[in-house]
Amino acid sequence: MTTEHQNNQLGLNQATAQEDTRADRSFDAIADHFEKKVYGGLKGEIRLAVLRRDIFEYSAQMSKALGRPLRILDVGAGLAQIAIELATQGHSIVINDISANMLEKAKASAEQIDQALDITWYVCPYQALEEKLAQTETEKFDLIMSHALLEWLAEPAAVMDFFDQYLTDDGALSLCFYNPASFDYRNLIMGNFNLLDNTDYKADNKKSLTPNHPVAKEEVESWLKAHDYQTVRSSGLRVFHDYAPLKRGGHNDPDAVIRMELRYSQLEPYKWLGRYLHILAKR
Repeated sequence: MTTEHQNNQLGLNQATAQEDTRADRSFDAIADHFEKKVYGGLKGEIRLAVLRRDIFEYSAQMSKALGRPLRILDVGAGLAQIAIELATQGHSIVINDISANMLEKAKASAEQIDQALDITWYVCPYQALEEKLAQTETEKFDLIMSHALLEWLAEPAAVMDFFDQYLTDDGALSLCFYNPASFDYRNLIMGNFNLLDNTDYKADNKKSLTPNHPVAKEEVESWLKAHDYQTVRSSGLRVFHDYAPLKRGGHNDPDAVIRMELRYSQLEPYKWLGRYLHILAKR
């Protein structure tokens, strides 16, 4: 995970990045804000509901076909809710994030679970994972998850080579990423035309969780095609919730909102309006 004007991802130096320099972002300094803003309300519940459905259904099928629990890697895991839940299902999990503070929160959540979990934790940028995995891991992974990471990387396309290296030949890749089309659509609805006219617009709040350099669906799809992946499932996360400035009727019932989000999250054209997109692809 990454930021503008910050160069702490690789730990190479503490120098301030130049205005036009892109560097991988860490949320170490705003871990509490991240937890509250992203997962402190209904938006986070919708996000997790869609990911749970997509990933748990597929992982169960894969585990049954292989006749064993899966080996799963979560890259840039943040609070790692999905990975921890997969561990409760008996799978072997490796969890990674650049932020020590984020993983401390994730570890605290895992410790609240009253069962033994097979989880290994690595605090480092994903680029340093190769050295760490070489010391401890002898097998590749059946499933690699990368959720809300691409849009915070300085060179997002480069992570595909990492996935290729550590995914089994019949493994699956779970990519969840911010949808830049949703930025345009939401600001059209809200009347924020000044933001759409300003082609140089960047979120200047250091606590902002709107990425300055998101990657479009078409770009991600081109990477997958170039690396010989085939999409087996795609969903939109928050396909309508964020676009409703006036909450009325069913919008006041969180369970109903989640139910409708799940219903429309896999239907065209609605899924492509999601604030985030989830693509599950297989080699």
